[in-house]
Amino acid sequence: MFKQISTSKENREVVAQLSRKLNLGKENVIARLALTYSLSQDRKLDLKDIKDSGGKEYSKSVLMGDYENIYVGLICTHYGLYKTDKSIPKYIKLHIDEGLELLDSELKENPKFDGFDFLTDKINQGLRNI
Repeated sequence: MFKQISTSKENREVVAQLSRKLNLGKENVIARLALTYSLSQDRKLDLKDIKDSGGKEYSKSVLMGDYENIYVGLICTHYGLYKTDKSIPKYIKLHIDEGLELLDSELKENPKFDGFDFLTDKINQGLRNI
């Protein structure tokens, strides 16, 4: 389906900063978090809004690890696509870039948050919504 995905040029530094700030692991962990955080906002992004690919580059195996089917399934479910649709990598890129921007903005509003605080806050919000 695809071999690599790159963030936008402006998000190259954002992913590095978030990795240091949240201290949840390597940059691919933050990219995964960004992807799923963006999808959790339940917004459909438009492919015409895709940004450049001059930022951090991830191979498919590094980005998704053993969970490729889950991440692809999330995109397919969200957009009503079949797993072989050629637009899936573009949607993944869109959501990673969007998620990085959302995370960066949220952490700027809560500068004392670390990774544990952020994750427990999101878990608590999710539990309240059940």
